[in-house]
Amino acid sequence: MPADPLTPDAEKLAELSAIVNAVRDRVRSRHPQPVVGDDTPRIQIAMADLMPVAHARDAAQARVASIGSVNPRSGGLANTVIQTVKKTIARAFQWFVRGQIAYNRESLAATEAILEALNEHNRTLVSLAGQTNEQLVALRSELAARVEELSRQIDVRATELTNHMDLRTAEWHQRAERRSDELKAAVLPVVEQVEFLKAEASELKDVRTHWIDWRRGWEEKLSANEIQFLRAAADLQGAFQHRVTQVEANFRDIVKGQHTDYLGALDRSTLNIQKQLYDDLAKIRADYDRMIHTELRLIRQRAVSAAPVVQTVVQAVAAAPAGIPQLDYSRFAERFRGSEEYVRGNQEIYRQYFEGRTNVLDIGCGRGEFLGMMAELKVPALGIDLGEDSVNQCRAKGLTAEVADLFDFLPAQPEEEFDGIFCSQVVEHMQPAVLPDLIRLCASRLQKGGVLAIETPNPECLAIFATHFYLDPTHTRPVPHELLAFYMEEAGLSVVNLHRLSPPEETIPEIGELPENFKKRFFGSLDFAI
Repeated sequence: MPADPLTPDAEKLAELSAIVNAVRDRVRSRHPQPVVGDDTPRIQIAMADLMPVAHARDAAQARVASIGSVNPRSGGLANTVIQTVKKTIARAFQWFVRGQIAYNRESLAATEAILEALNEHNRTLVSLAGQTNEQLVALRSELAARVEELSRQIDVRATELTNHMDLRTAEWHQRAERRSDELKAAVLPVVEQVEFLKAEASELKDVRTHWIDWRRGWEEKLSANEIQFLRAAADLQGAFQHRVTQVEANFRDIVKGQHTDYLGALDRSTLNIQKQLYDDLAKIRADYDRMIHTELRLIRQRAVSAAPVVQTVVQAVAAAPAGIPQLDYSRFAERFRGSEEYVRGNQEIYRQYFEGRTNVLDIGCGRGEFLGMMAELKVPALGIDLGEDSVNQCRAKGLTAEVADLFDFLPAQPEEEFDGIFCSQVVEHMQPAVLPDLIRLCASRLQKGGVLAIETPNPECLAIFATHFYLDPTHTRPVPHELLAFYMEEAGLSVVNLHRLSPPEETIPEIGELPENFKKRFFGSLDFAI
């Protein structure tokens, strides 16, 4: 029997259907949606649609994949030569576009991480909604059980009251029957007496009148007993109805209070979830803003014109010791010295010395943390630095700074020009022979009563050599505070004060386990200010 020609197509269709179902299951597992299958009220969460971001990512991946590729051409000698030239040029340009390709790939990886984080947030929200819905169903079941229990108690109480009414009614009937029998027993002699009085009626009219009056009184008494019985029954029914109304009101108050508590707890839980979500989104946004700001700053630094770059490099190479590589100090400081907020926090100690000054110089201003503090104090301040990028950063913040060598700048200034000079993390970069000249220059340009503050790594702390000092290849040697104090005294400066900064436990927590005397002697502080 010949084989069915449709069988292979059917098998391919079945295989394709299985693949589609598998892909659909994977997508549903990664992008869950809340499902409502009955009439029970559920919490619905409107999740963000990530498909536009996914489409944009796929388009970017296609663009990245096409970078460096060459369009194919038809055969022929001329086309072959053209194709060879294009491929050669593409290989030559790969050295220039390699960083862009790496940046594009990292950007796509960041986009993938964002999509995965947002999908994880969606899954978390759906899971929280499911848990809340389960709690809602459980609470509704508990309320239904409570209502059923209260209904059963009400039925039992109503049954008890009905039985009690029946017993009281039977008792009243029995008492009425006994009273009726007693009345009948009492009436018989009266009837006999009536008969006797009838026989004597003609002679005893006064007795007959008395009898009529007595009979009227007895009927009134019987009517009063019946009214009293009916009134007691009405009072009993009113008490029962009041009790039922009171039980129902109490039940309604209890259910209303529980419902109010549930709604309040639900609102608080929803607010906490929203607050946590907003905090996470704000943190993610801040991280990406910081990353984008850093990348843009690096791009701006690399986009400067060729002539200034060559000039800056030549000056830096001439000023730096032999064999020391040139660095991007903005990026270096961001990674190893700390953020601007961290450095500003460590420099708060100088606020008391420079507040109220009228002309302050910042030698080696860097990113401008100290100049920013002076701007807050409304103190006129000028910063100098060898790095053009650092000076541009300060100027972008509205601070006054210029590119200058301190040994060219200070001699050009009038004597006693400044009433405050600040020099942070500079002297360790200099050769030891020029330090006395630096101190003498600063002292000669400092007004009487002015302040000179120098901050540098502390060689008394052994931890500085295991962490920060040798990270910077431009460091020459650490400078002890006794030597700087001696240079200051030689330059005619007085009232030398020492401040130890940056406890090493912040960098190496294990130092806190050492004995106190040993820690104080060999691990006092990472930096000092004099």
